[in-house]
Formats: sequence, C-alpha cells, structure tokens
Amino acid sequence: MKQEIIERLTRYVKVNTQSDPNSDTCPSTPGQLELANMLAEELKAIGMTEVTVDQNGYVMATLPANTEKEVPTIGFLAHLDTATEFTGENVHPQLIESYDGGDIILNHELSIVLSPADFPELAGYKGHALITTDGTTLLGADNKAGIAEIMTAMAYLIQHPEVKHGEIRVAFTPDEEIGRGPHKFDVDAFRAKYAYTVDGGPLGELEYESFNAAQAKIIFKGKNVHPGTAKGKMVNSIKLAMEFHSQLPAHEAPEHTEGYEGFYHLLSFQGDVEKTTLSYIIRDFDRNAFEARKTKITELAAQFQEKYGKERVEWEINDQYYNMREKIEPVKEIVDIAYEAMENLGIEPKVSPIRGGTDGSQLSYMGLPTPNIFTGGENFHGRYEYISVDNMVKATQVIIEIAKLFEQKA
Repeated sequence: MKQEIIERLTRYVKVNTQSDPNSDTCPSTPGQLELANMLAEELKAIGMTEVTVDQNGYVMATLPANTEKEVPTIGFLAHLDTATEFTGENVHPQLIESYDGGDIILNHELSIVLSPADFPELAGYKGHALITTDGTTLLGADNKAGIAEIMTAMAYLIQHPEVKHGEIRVAFTPDEEIGRGPHKFDVDAFRAKYAYTVDGGPLGELEYESFNAAQAKIIFKGKNVHPGTAKGKMVNSIKLAMEFHSQLPAHEAPEHTEGYEGFYHLLSFQGDVEKTTLSYIIRDFDRNAFEARKTKITELAAQFQEKYGKERVEWEINDQYYNMREKIEPVKEIVDIAYEAMENLGIEPKVSPIRGGTDGSQLSYMGLPTPNIFTGGENFHGRYEYISVDNMVKATQVIIEIAKLFEQKA
C-alpha cells in the first residue's frame, strides 16, 4: 500500500492544477480537467463502475455494495486544484525514505531548508517516509494526497471482497481553493446520504465545524496630478487604502488568531495613485460575530465615503460558505463513526474546528452532510509543504474502516 500511495501522489502532483479566481470557466484552469481525465481512466482501470467526467471537470465513480444488508450510500471526496498563493507548476516531489529528525535540504542551490527549528512539529516525524517539495513550488498534497488515499482505499476494497461494505461513491472536484468546488456539484446524481472530504492535515484530524466565510473588495479611487503642482488637488488612493486598513483591529488577523477566533485577512493590496483595491477574506465560527465583521467593513467604507466623497470608495461583500456544524450535528453519528474508525486503528482522533473551509462546508448546506478527515500533510500552500507517507497509509486505512463500520452497523 505504501509504495502504491507514493507512486500515485508523485504522479498526480506533476500535473499543474492551480485554480484561477479570475477565470470564469469551470474548471478554472485546463490542468484540472487534464487530471480529472487521468483519474477517470485510473478509476476504470482499478475496477470502479459508473465512472464519469462532466464538462465542468467533476469526476464521479461507484464501488458497488458487496453485502446483502441495507447500508446507506456513503461518499468520499477530494479536490483536484491546488492553492493560488504559490506556484504549482513544475512540481518535483522529493522522497525521504526515513527522516532522521534533522534539517531537510530542499534545494541546495537556493539554500532552502525545511527545519524543525522553524517548524517544530517536523521533529515528530522522525523515522517516517516523507514527501517534500524541491523548495521552488508547493507540493500539492492539498488535496492530491486525499485523491491518492481515496483511490488506494477503493483499489484495496476491490482487491479484498471479503471486506464487506455498502455502496460507495467517489468524487474529485475542481476549484475548491477558490471557493467554487461545490457550485456545479450534482448532489442528486452523487446519490450519497453522507460523505467525507479527505482534505485535512496532520494525523487524527476530524472536523465538522468550519468558518462562516465571506470575501470583501474595497476600491479606492484617487485623482492623479503632477506632484509638482499637486497641492490641494491630488487624492492618493494608496493612502486612502492604507488608512482604511489601519482602522481594522490589528490583532484580528490570521497571524494573531487560533482556535475559534475569527479574523479579517488582507489577501491582496494592488494599486497606484489613481486606483487601489483591497481584497479581504472575513472569517468567524460564530454567525453573529461573522455578521458583525461584515457590518464593520460596510460601516467603515461608508465613513470613508462621507469623509472623502462617495465617488472615492466602492465596496462589495459576498458570502462564500457557512459553518457546517449546523447541518452535521443532527446526524452526528457520521462523525462518531469516523472517530471510532480512527480509534480502531490506534489513531487518536483530534476533533477541532477547521480554520478554513472544505467543499464539505457548502455540500452540507446542499443536503449532503460532509465532515472532514486528515490526509497526513503539513504546511500546505507553500514551499515548505510536506506529507508523511506513513500517515497517508493510515488515512487510507481510516477510509476502509469507515466503510466497514457503516456495513457492520446497518
């Protein structure tokens, strides 16, 4: 199983599937469709049925039940795309067969080092097989590790018919990293009663709470005049934007928050004297606090209009997803089964809120309750991303164990 997982992940990450928030297509980038078609052929090759890829890049497949019991159809999902913050082009994964606990030289030429001094949790992986980047790209284990784990689990169940299970549906979806993963997902066609995204991080993660999420864009419009004759005439939109950002609570930002604490995150700051755009994401677990954060942005923008003129400031705020806890708690048994599956395998479940979002956040509100389980990865979205192959094997085993428990409890 270990070698199978290594082979799959290293093959998948070489396809550049970064999504693009500025694209209007679905999937937003052609690489995602390339990987979707590759996975569809692989699903057929391992023996899955009803394998489809639609025009939007959604892959679905079925593992038929092999039991006479009436077992609810369950699904496992992972996303095709990788993050937008750091390049996913020309990924060259590196395998460390047995990590010695010290510094890992990702790139000798560029002196890029993955060190326990900077990432203390790395020391806990001593003795593990690790897959890292070469220091110039992200790895893409988020979420190609989930794809590899689901694929390997399905292959195992096909090869071991003595393991009884109900019908299992699998889906690989585009554009999760830009918040669009479920937008064209056909819940009825998927026909699962419950599902799990395999999109978490370190060993044991089990999550059924997510942020409430929105994105905000504030546009400041200035007036550019030659600086030699600008007195009383120039309006510098960059300075308006800087003033605006300074009015938000400095410590309510990602770098200062944890647990259930929400934040405003300045995602990008682009502009010149004439026009500057601030893009934020707004996050909070509590719905009332979430609404209050959006209200603060609106009120602050309105104050700037009053101070500098209505023509100087425009803004828009759009909700992205909501806390999935509301939809999963009524069927909490699906979380309990995942918890039990981990315990059966000697894994300590770590139930915690997702400080982010998964496709499950939106799918749960679309009628498909979908908690999230770990993949085994660390430091997603950047050059220091890595994943434990040992923990990928455990994630694969958890998928198999969940399928077994649903059948046993039917």
